[in-house]
Amino acid sequence: MRFETEGRCFVMQRLRIDLIAAARPNFMKVAPLFHELHAQPWCEVRLLHTGQHYDHNMSKAFFDDLGLPSPDLHLGVGSGSHAVQTANVMLAYETACLAERPDLIVVVGDVNATVACALVGTKLHIPVAHLEAGLRSRDRRMPEEINRLVTDAIADILWTPSPDADENLTAEGVAPEKFTRVGNIMIDSYELMRERIEASGERQRLGLKNHEYAVVTLHRPSNVDEREPLTALVNQLTDMASRLPLVFPVHPRTRKNLEAFGLWASLSKAPGVQLVEPLGYVDFMNLVCGARLTITDSGGVQEETTYLGIPCLTLRTTTERPITITEGTNQLVTVSTLGSAVDQILAGHEAHGRKPELWDGHTASRVAADIRRRLCVEPPLAAEAVVESGAAV
Repeated sequence: MRFETEGRCFVMQRLRIDLIAAARPNFMKVAPLFHELHAQPWCEVRLLHTGQHYDHNMSKAFFDDLGLPSPDLHLGVGSGSHAVQTANVMLAYETACLAERPDLIVVVGDVNATVACALVGTKLHIPVAHLEAGLRSRDRRMPEEINRLVTDAIADILWTPSPDADENLTAEGVAPEKFTRVGNIMIDSYELMRERIEASGERQRLGLKNHEYAVVTLHRPSNVDEREPLTALVNQLTDMASRLPLVFPVHPRTRKNLEAFGLWASLSKAPGVQLVEPLGYVDFMNLVCGARLTITDSGGVQEETTYLGIPCLTLRTTTERPITITEGTNQLVTVSTLGSAVDQILAGHEAHGRKPELWDGHTASRVAADIRRRLCVEPPLAAEAVVESGAAV
């Protein structure tokens, strides 16, 4: 990249940036940043898919919806235990970095590939940036929490979505110059896809009336991996559906356990319950946008409903996104309090939150600006250039 200042030419080397994604949610977060960086003359981007999760829905249509090209590099790691996945990603990505060394590695979220690629970069002395840094659930039984802690401890640049994330990093002794609050990248993803979401028609296909149904998503081990809590949840959902129709895109592990515990038949036949296959982002968000409320144990749904002003009941004891409670429309519930929380919302007693600061669809541009500020060598000021050339001042 060339700059002209008072007749002198300066060349700024283009930064080589690796964007790392492991599965569909990662690509959702990476897409807005890819588009922002791809348009910049001072960098070149390599889109890398670790293949940590094999996903039947990672189709050409999915990438077309996001406006993404096929990944430049696919590591093909596949499934396995946490140790196997982390180790295999490290082995494959180290080889990729040695073959073509990037100037910056950008990891997102909290999956195994995130911490694995961060470790590779750190040990090869390549700067690592973590997008969605500083989130903490305080629950170390969650593998995602361990991944977040380790990644933030070794990354060179930390991009946070909210003030609580800044506070967490400060409490952990992270130097303030290492982190920058940029906002929530998933809001950029939503805005990127808004027109397609509104045009999806998924609500109509399922015969749902706007604001007269709830969306349910469940996949956390604490909710679905044991017979007793899952049975209690099914009983609650069946009872609830008599007051508010439910549409439930069923995660594969949840379906497997519903069938194994003999719960699938009763739930699928319950009046007011629609069990559907897992949905892509566009169709799923079309459902969420028209819902009266959501019931979830997902992290992303907490954020999206806060942005959209839709009540969210989260079946967890902790959340790494507390701003969705303090400023948004989210509340934590248990199986025993779920029914009463739904009744409160249906009676009009719900949290009316606001959009958190910087959740505005412009996070990717702030990230790009921060990369340039931190890593690009800018040309001297015009006055300095004149002095250096020997001209009179």
